[in-house]
Amino acid sequence: MGLKGFVEGGIASIVAGCSTHPLDLIKVRMQLQGETPLQNPHIHSLRPAFALNGTTIAPPNTMHIPPPPPPKVGPVSVGVKIFQTEGIAALYSGVSATVLRQTLYSTTRMGLYEVFKQKWSDPDTGNLPLGRKIVAGLVAGAIGAAVGNPADVAMVRMQADGRLPASDRRNYKSVLDAITRMSRQEGVASLWRGSSLTVNRAMIVTASQLASYDQIKEAILEKGVMKDGLGTHVTASFAAGFVASVASNPIDVIKTRVMNMRVEPGMTPPYSGALDCALKTVRSEGPMALYKGFIPTISRQGPFTVVLFVTLEQVRKVLKDF
Repeated sequence: MGLKGFVEGGIASIVAGCSTHPLDLIKVRMQLQGETPLQNPHIHSLRPAFALNGTTIAPPNTMHIPPPPPPKVGPVSVGVKIFQTEGIAALYSGVSATVLRQTLYSTTRMGLYEVFKQKWSDPDTGNLPLGRKIVAGLVAGAIGAAVGNPADVAMVRMQADGRLPASDRRNYKSVLDAITRMSRQEGVASLWRGSSLTVNRAMIVTASQLASYDQIKEAILEKGVMKDGLGTHVTASFAAGFVASVASNPIDVIKTRVMNMRVEPGMTPPYSGALDCALKTVRSEGPMALYKGFIPTISRQGPFTVVLFVTLEQVRKVLKDF
């Protein structure tokens, strides 16, 4: 199996990632809604100074004054606004980073999961117990996320860029340009910003997504509900996508905000880490802020998981003789 599992998982992941990229972009934009000026320091206004007898005088207690909060909008409205203000091509902003991310992250996690399945399966039945499936997913997800984090940071930034004022946009030309500029301007360590969150999210997603798909598929076949075909694959994969979305959304929100934050030279970062980001988000926006973007998350995770596993099953058929 070895290398073959990586190839099959990589092909399926890239197809799924590219086909659902606009939904992922909308999810990122929604997760960034509601950040306050203290969290996003380049969005602010200052109390203006005034002139008295020809002398400019700053008002007392000059401070950042937050603008009124923008109205909360749904995924359809976000998508329409992106289309109207940035053009249809903007829905594929950062797609090069998605391709690189899936090549690094998903190829690694899918391939390793198959390796673990082969090694840990029951020798008599050939099946992997649920507990071992979860452990295999946790380990495979952690390693895949560590490998793919630079592409993940680049993807989040490229997807979020269009929501900023033109003067504040990073305007990365491609994922390679993003990684190069981040390394040069913010240090190589910036490529692993939010990596603890990425690893935690990937462990949860991989364990819930891959383990639940295998478990549900096995249950359907064992009970004779359906035969091993497209219907079974779609049913099991959509259920797996729902489980993964519920489990991972809070970490995904925090990951998006930490990765997207702008760290100005000499200035205190908006967030000191994942826990600080979570506390500030909950304190200023309420606990349900951790489920911001859930509708586009499930709207993206559902189709992504369906496309992922349906494509994976078809690729396995094509490559079964290799």
